[in-house]
Amino acid sequence: MSLSASVIIPAYNAEKTLGACLAALQNQTVKAEIIVVDDGSADNTPALAHSYGVNVIALSQNQGRSIARNIGAEAADGEILLFTDADCEPTPNWVAEMLKPFKRDPAVVGVKGAYYCKQREPIARFTQIELEDKYAKMAQQETISFIDTYSAAYRRDVFLANQGFDPRLIYSLEDQDFSFRLAARGYKMVFAPNARVYHQHITQPFKYYQRKWTVGKWKTVILRRHPERRDNDSRTPLTLKLQFGLAGLLTVLLPIALFVPLFRKLVQLTLGAFAVTTLPFHWRTARRDPLLLPLILPLLLLRAFGLAHGYFDGQLRLRNWE
Repeated sequence: MSLSASVIIPAYNAEKTLGACLAALQNQTVKAEIIVVDDGSADNTPALAHSYGVNVIALSQNQGRSIARNIGAEAADGEILLFTDADCEPTPNWVAEMLKPFKRDPAVVGVKGAYYCKQREPIARFTQIELEDKYAKMAQQETISFIDTYSAAYRRDVFLANQGFDPRLIYSLEDQDFSFRLAARGYKMVFAPNARVYHQHITQPFKYYQRKWTVGKWKTVILRRHPERRDNDSRTPLTLKLQFGLAGLLTVLLPIALFVPLFRKLVQLTLGAFAVTTLPFHWRTARRDPLLLPLILPLLLLRAFGLAHGYFDGQLRLRNWE
């Protein structure tokens, strides 16, 4: 069964990374139309994209990733829409692996691939193990409810019929919202672990914390729209949900414990419970990257606090956002 495919890359001031992305896409074992949507860049992004001979759609001003991707989808010729980011480098068989589930099963409308990295910085290595922890959960499921746009594929007719990405979600989690919408409507989506793209993960602790804060903040909007995903999505391990809750509890207890000695014992018990929830992640790290073990507990605390604090922020600032 032959399927035509179009790869859509939103690009905003991406001249440092876009060349490697396009070179990787032009080196695929299965060829696909390549569309770069220049999202109002002020650097050399559009000229660089043109130099690779790909289709370039130039927007006059920055409108956000959701709108850029939707415009690319409207212009695409392929039956299958493939999405990746300008800072990703797909492996040579990425397109082929993303198309396989569609060819095997006509009921499949969405496919999720995987992130990998070659970096050696501790936080980048931690992020990779964090992702693989989620991939392990997804690999056990026949269908999934969550597709990230760094390595995503949809049937074009289904994507357009379901209005694509919400253009109001320009900051974060537009991919969660769209895939949750499809799952709620009964569409079948699957995980393709061999469809890999390499990515430059965040390497600085504060930026990592900021990223998790943003995810936590906008998660409040996603969960109001999709309350059925509060306790049931295809990629979030139970341990992460427990750590999120314990971090929220610690946020409340720690200021009180400074003045009330009794609460110091509660802080210790909560920290102990948090440490217990990290044992599966420590085990995965011991097999994958043992030199990282001393950093796992503080990094998991950083992740949990970032998500929890962002969630509190979202509950305050986005409670009326629709």
